[in-house]
Amino acid sequence: MTDANHEGRPTVLVTGGAGYIGSHAVLALLDAGWRVVVIDNLVTGFRHAVAPEAAFVEGDIGDMGLVGRVLAEHEVGAILHFAGSVVVPESVSDPLKYYRNNTANSRALIESAVAGGVKHFIFSSTAATYGIPEQVPIPEDAPTRPINPYGMSKLMTEAMLTDVAAAHPMNYAALRYFNVAGADPAGRSGQSTAGATHLIKVAVEAATGKRPSVAVFGTDFATPDGTGVRDYIHVSDLADAHVKALDALVAEPARSRILNCGYGRGFSVLEVLDAVDRVTNLRIERVLSPRRAGDPDCLVADNSRLLAELAWTPRHDDLDGIVRDALAWERRLG
Repeated sequence: MTDANHEGRPTVLVTGGAGYIGSHAVLALLDAGWRVVVIDNLVTGFRHAVAPEAAFVEGDIGDMGLVGRVLAEHEVGAILHFAGSVVVPESVSDPLKYYRNNTANSRALIESAVAGGVKHFIFSSTAATYGIPEQVPIPEDAPTRPINPYGMSKLMTEAMLTDVAAAHPMNYAALRYFNVAGADPAGRSGQSTAGATHLIKVAVEAATGKRPSVAVFGTDFATPDGTGVRDYIHVSDLADAHVKALDALVAEPARSRILNCGYGRGFSVLEVLDAVDRVTNLRIERVLSPRRAGDPDCLVADNSRLLAELAWTPRHDDLDGIVRDALAWERRLG
């Protein structure tokens, strides 16, 4: 399944393929020789982010007529589902948006997939499904108790996939992301989102003069330096994990998987900002701010299942390297 030969392979539909992670997954699929079609409504995505080798359809995944036509016309046999809303504080203030975009639209997409005979489904899930973890690093069988509508909207979709896989000839992988960062090392894609909330994106915006400072939300966490610790995974390694997960689903059609996607070690907010200072040889202004409601002290993946079950080896597990790639993309954006 790793050669660049299209014979016998279905086309892969990537929802949200004009977004940050989705666009990198499209590149990884194309690099591995898959045919790709993208559906994206371009509300937060960018048409220019979609690799030209992929077919593109502008539309909404909740439009079952449109999705059904795309599945049939492109002979889609697998779906990588990234489309959705991802800002935790917004999910608290506007929960119905998240239950519409992340849960109701996913339900419609899954129904379209079943009707269209799609055999494999990979879902962009999140470590937010765990809520405040009882143990760190967090294993996949840890209790799932989301503390915000974002995490709950993703967990509900995981539950739907579990039930659908038991009732229909479709298997799935739910990939629970930790903190995704960086950009394609070849400069083909990166995070272009305006008003981003991800720390490394915010920090490189500050380093390039687009922000005056970086807010450090909380200095009283139960961590070595008092700031929150997170597991940062390079977006290209994450995209590669999706391709390897697809290979695994095709190889074992009766088996579904839930997998944490992280490196298994964490860095604090201050350690990340120190890395940006090192890479840029500048000093970012840090503004110490109150902690945000519901922010866990430490979120680090137990990634042993990912390493054991997929033919996946991280190639970008280096904080300074992640920062360098993010910075290069930020400079390219101008």
